[in-house]
Amino acid sequence: MSNIPRQTGSSPSPQQIVLRGPAELADALPFILGFHPSDSIVLVALHGERARFGGRVRVGIPSSPRDWAALAGCLAECLVEGSARRGERPDAVVGFLCQEPARGETGRRAMERLRPLAQSLRIACGRLDVPVLEVLCISDGLYFSYCCPDGSPCCPADGTPLALAGTSVMAASAAYAGVQVRGTLKDMEARLKPRCPEADAAAQRAALNDAAAVIVPRILDGPSGADARQETRETAIDLVHRLVRRLSEASASAPVSVDLAADTGRGRGANGGAGLSGPARDDARDDALISPDEAATLILALQDRETRDRAAEWMEGPEAAPALRLWSALSRRCVAPYEEYAAAPLTLAGWVAWSTGDDPLARVALGLAIEADSHYLFARLLTQACNEGLDPEALRDCLRSERSARTAAGQDREPAPVDDSDGDDEMVVDAEDTGADTGPAGPADRERERRRALLIARRNARKAGPRTPGSTRPPQRADAAPKPPKNPAVRRTGRRGARNGG
Repeated sequence: MSNIPRQTGSSPSPQQIVLRGPAELADALPFILGFHPSDSIVLVALHGERARFGGRVRVGIPSSPRDWAALAGCLAECLVEGSARRGERPDAVVGFLCQEPARGETGRRAMERLRPLAQSLRIACGRLDVPVLEVLCISDGLYFSYCCPDGSPCCPADGTPLALAGTSVMAASAAYAGVQVRGTLKDMEARLKPRCPEADAAAQRAALNDAAAVIVPRILDGPSGADARQETRETAIDLVHRLVRRLSEASASAPVSVDLAADTGRGRGANGGAGLSGPARDDARDDALISPDEAATLILALQDRETRDRAAEWMEGPEAAPALRLWSALSRRCVAPYEEYAAAPLTLAGWVAWSTGDDPLARVALGLAIEADSHYLFARLLTQACNEGLDPEALRDCLRSERSARTAAGQDREPAPVDDSDGDDEMVVDAEDTGADTGPAGPADRERERRRALLIARRNARKAGPRTPGSTRPPQRADAAPKPPKNPAVRRTGRRGARNGG
């Protein structure tokens, strides 16, 4: 293993980075994925005589060892078949098991506990005639090799310390290329999950209950009709306009004042993020700019597929950054028992991130969306598109065309400026969607157009052939995801109301 040179294909620069041995391979993993994959299985495809990095899959480590063999088989198939669809079957695979020791464990004991999982990965890849050159366990700041012979000087039994951050050749090359590593996977997921104090969670839960008490009966009984549905959808989109503008105007570096958080009732935490720093401060600032009632209104509204699809049009240019902050903030507001409703804002966050080239964040957000609702079709389709390394431009162009058509028909407008400083906006959104036409094309027609756009992107990607280290977009950085259900139109109606997103 240590004598086989390797190069990454993840940098848009034509310059190749050669990795030699387990130490450099372990150090490269966060730069391959864009984050430190805590509690994860990662498989990376290798191509050609020089073992060029290709597609990769990542999934969490199941807590039960009984699930390891089946999961290893699924991951191996996902990586090999996905690479083959893009025109280049892997010649070999390297794997990583990343997990911190449990209480009372050492890094070595954690490695030994995960050894059957490493063996399952080697067996699963071997069944597909793809050899596994190395499987590394990364735990407690150490790396261990499952493939080096016992007593090998390069991989001692007690583990080898990882390189200090920023000191390796890979780190220097990544810094020069502008590649960033944004903490651990848990850090990234935490920014998209509820984490507010119980008092603020109770206020948000009450706002969601109040909104659901009005909206859910209308969803189930459907007394309002198409005109009322269209009116409430437009009202929801107007609210998105206002919130995107509000977040855009907020300074990214200035903390929210105490008066803003206290007087308007917006946000979670009376100080609006005072005393925090970095991402936590930024999230607290955004949370303080959105009231519980506004968040509840949009969370419920986004369960309507057409409202969600129109919200997806905030995807590029100066709108993209505040839109991503809005969807992230709404995801953090989906407190219990409304966790399942987070699938819609999480999917929108994943879409905007993917559309703007932030692949690591896109995969984290889409993975959480599928975790929130495993049948959410939009999240599954976008995950599949990310996994196949498709270009989002085809879908962006489709959404641009829909917005232009509504603008030309006078159905899409920028809302008039609203003085919303008191934060007391009231809106009821009918989340029912019967598939009725609300314009030149109905929701079913638009859904077909979006799927067609993704199919065109897939066809173009296949025609272009395998990506090279000098391509403008990196090769696959994919989390494994199952195939979409055959009948995605059927949605569940649970105790929290009817939902027909997807």
